[in-house]
Amino acid sequence: MRTVLKSVAMLLSFGLFPIVSNAQSKVVIEDEEPNAVVFVSRDKAGDDIVKIMHDTRPPYFREPGAPRFLLTDRKGKFALGIGATVQAVAEYDFGGIVKNIDFFPSFIPEKGITGVKNQFQMDITTSTIFLKMVGRTKRLGDFIVYTSGNFRGDNNTFQLINAYAQFCGFTFGYSYGNFMDLAAIPTTIDYAGPSGAMFYYATQFAYNYTKLKNWNFGIAVEAPTVNATYPSFTQQMNAVKSSAQRMPNFVLDAEYSWGTNSQVRAAGVIRSMTYDSYNSHGDISAKSQIGWGVQLSTTLAITPKLQFMGQANYGKGISEMFNALANQSVDLVPNPENTSKMQTLPMMGWYAGLQYNISPKVFMSSTYSATRLYSQNGWPVNNSDFFRYSQYLVANIFWNFTPNIQFGAEYLRGWRTGFLDNSTRHANRINVMAQYSF
Repeated sequence: MRTVLKSVAMLLSFGLFPIVSNAQSKVVIEDEEPNAVVFVSRDKAGDDIVKIMHDTRPPYFREPGAPRFLLTDRKGKFALGIGATVQAVAEYDFGGIVKNIDFFPSFIPEKGITGVKNQFQMDITTSTIFLKMVGRTKRLGDFIVYTSGNFRGDNNTFQLINAYAQFCGFTFGYSYGNFMDLAAIPTTIDYAGPSGAMFYYATQFAYNYTKLKNWNFGIAVEAPTVNATYPSFTQQMNAVKSSAQRMPNFVLDAEYSWGTNSQVRAAGVIRSMTYDSYNSHGDISAKSQIGWGVQLSTTLAITPKLQFMGQANYGKGISEMFNALANQSVDLVPNPENTSKMQTLPMMGWYAGLQYNISPKVFMSSTYSATRLYSQNGWPVNNSDFFRYSQYLVANIFWNFTPNIQFGAEYLRGWRTGFLDNSTRHANRINVMAQYSF
């Protein structure tokens, strides 16, 4: 066994030595075969490959740019990038707490739940690992295969957040939902972000048409997720319960952009949510409720240093897409006036923010956001403190110490109001962050 291990070790050492010793040169493997693989650093890679890496980056501030290390073919037309972001955040709540690592105002505790008004937490789970392959072909044009994940699974296990392929305008796989505007989301240390923003992931088939100047049109079919509250009635137990879903979500969007960093985007979503219903004889039938939503968002370069970002959303039965409502299970709720039926509730959210670039390495921003859930047909019943309205305020500053190292500090304030008693509770949080990317 020792002889075998020694032989493997010798082979590995002979194989890896040329790569390590020439890591800074563009050609590492002295093989003239056309399929030879070349290990390069980002600054030694071909301009076309680096440009594709940057240009295909989703317009979301948490998404990494071109990774530092690349594997390319000898012609520089295909590349596999390997990278990661390590982010450490320290959080301190005062004058009230949010019972979550992320700042969701809806998670401010109810009266009598706790007397704690201060809280200290630390988080490393938003650190991300990713693999990205890009290439340039005659038939498919530029194509991308991208996977990434962080450590926000159960018990801080690895969790997939992106796994998709893109070519010729098509996207298929698991990624950000299409009923959201990644470019208009304000930069925050808080992983949740503004409470009134749309943010969710979905398995999808999507197509974007970009051949008209300044315009981008999209259509998507997404796998449905229904977060509902199902009742148990005293006189008719299990009158309603969850069921398999029969239809996907359909999303349409249109975007107009101009200048270097200005755009306006409108989007709409429609969905059918299925549940099982029992009548007084115990017979079961499948019923559905329609959910829908509309959105208008923008990012606007007011001056070369000042940027405005805003979004407004309204709909029914779309809580799983809402930041503030995703954990409230109100896509469907009981209908007190008809115990064999479920209903959708109206809901709305919005935010407005500004970012000012003090210098090429330092910028600051501030955003205000609000979210509201409306009552219907007597719901909620005997629950005066169920979430109704929240407000979210954030102000922060970021310093890009080097291209790979970033520091940040942030203040957050949240307000939460219940349905019937109209009492408002609040919480404050200070975040500080250090991040290294490669």
